[in-house]
Amino acid sequence: MVKKKSIYPYLLVAPALLIILCVVFIPVVNAIGMSFQSYDLRRPQDIQFIGLQNYVEAFQDKLFWRALGKTVIWVVAGVGFQFLFGFILALLLNKKFRGRGVVRAVSLIPWVTPGVLIGLMWRWMYDGNFGVINDLLKKMHLITENIPFLSQTNTAFPSVILTIVWQGIPFFALMLLAGLQGIPEELYEAADIDGATRLQKLFRITIPSIKNTIYITALLRIIWVANSVDVIFNMTEGGPAYSSQTLSVYIFNKGNALNLGYASAMAILLALVLSVVAIPYLISTFREEDA
Repeated sequence: MVKKKSIYPYLLVAPALLIILCVVFIPVVNAIGMSFQSYDLRRPQDIQFIGLQNYVEAFQDKLFWRALGKTVIWVVAGVGFQFLFGFILALLLNKKFRGRGVVRAVSLIPWVTPGVLIGLMWRWMYDGNFGVINDLLKKMHLITENIPFLSQTNTAFPSVILTIVWQGIPFFALMLLAGLQGIPEELYEAADIDGATRLQKLFRITIPSIKNTIYITALLRIIWVANSVDVIFNMTEGGPAYSSQTLSVYIFNKGNALNLGYASAMAILLALVLSVVAIPYLISTFREEDA
């Protein structure tokens, strides 16, 4: 007797699939279509199919390659330090101490604060005339004159990287803390009996136990940071002299200039680059499931 398939499970996921279709799939297909067109809203009468010309123009665009290089630095430095300090914070928050709940709640403030507000807040803190950072450095006798952090090409990009690191530390701390709390205490007790040091327990118990959490958390953060626009745009708008312009900010600026065809082509290229980062993890995940 053939068992009839129920459509009930499909009805349950249908609303979510519909939202994904409208919010993700259709815009992506539309962006792919525009990337093959001369789609400039300043000249709406000239919108036409031009094939791969936008992609060729991107590969010949020096600002595109410069922005891509900045994106690599932005992601590697930003996510790297977020993970490092987030992991340290997670280890501290995993210990029992008085007021731990309050500290955990306060540590989430940078993560729950909107990116636009973070950009505006740190822009004020970095201000070369009345910023609090210059004031603190003067009181610590580290500088004698104010530094225009966001107005100099050699300090603007490090400044926005510091800001994104501050914003992302709580995300890593929260996710890694959840992983740490799932490690059985018996493993550490057995390691203590065997005379293991703290470093040995860290590298042979803690990190291997939360390996999958580290992978997925880092992957998500890499994608988010690479696509981040709000913090940089509200702090420097990609300047001065393109010194802090990542690829996502360059795409945003081109979109603001109404050159949607070229912006779409660069967005597709960025998506392909991020796919290269995600695919190895997905392959390893599927292999583990099949094993």
